Amino acid sequence: MDQSATPVTAGRARAHRGFKARGRVLAAIGIVVVALIAISALAVTALRGQRGPALPPPSAARSLPPAPASVRPLRPSPPTRLEIPKIGVTSSLMPLGVNSDHSLQVPPLSRAQEAGWYRHGPTPGSKGAAVIVGHVDSTRGPAVFFKLGKLRPGDLIRVHRQDGTTAGFRVDSAEAVSKNDFPTQKVYGRVGYAALRLITCGGSFDRGSGHYTDNIIIYAHLATA
Repeated sequence: MDQSATPVTAGRARAHRGFKARGRVLAAIGIVVVALIAISALAVTALRGQRGPALPPPSAARSLPPAPASVRPLRPSPPTRLEIPKIGVTSSLMPLGVNSDHSLQVPPLSRAQEAGWYRHGPTPGSKGAAVIVGHVDSTRGPAVFFKLGKLRPGDLIRVHRQDGTTAGFRVDSAEAVSKNDFPTQKVYGRVGYAALRLITCGGSFDRGSGHYTDNIIIYAHLATA
């Protein structure tokens, strides 16, 4: 007998097909929801674990080669503000010291949009290698140095100083290095000109340690004052 000709049987068949179709739709929606939750959890975990670059303090350093076309260094004066036009950075500068484990302090994540300068080293614009650090991101999203890796040789960096002067730096080079092989000598080494180093985190995020694997370092020299 042709079962499709029986009204009750046909109705049951149509209902069965409807249940199956709805089941497939609900299953597909469930898969998408689970995937979105997993991705969101991973992103939040990565941002919460971000602690910024922990850097070693200066050591007994040898002199490094001079930078090209550097102008006469300025007198020491604390920096007050940082501007990097290419990547849209405008930030006040907080002074940073050294942690109990002799690593360089970093700005608190509650002030992730503000960079900081190493107050025990040269001031930006004076003779020596001045160091400024900032976070790449935080639990709220991109931080002050999120685009630092986009800088290229020749790009301008301005540091406004407490004495009213402005030190204009030009980028010499940029590099990404493992935190396990941080170039202490290259960053902190004594130089006979006014140099600047900008540092943030980079590379992949290690969920086990709660840190990024690399540092992004920008090297620059004083070009205008």
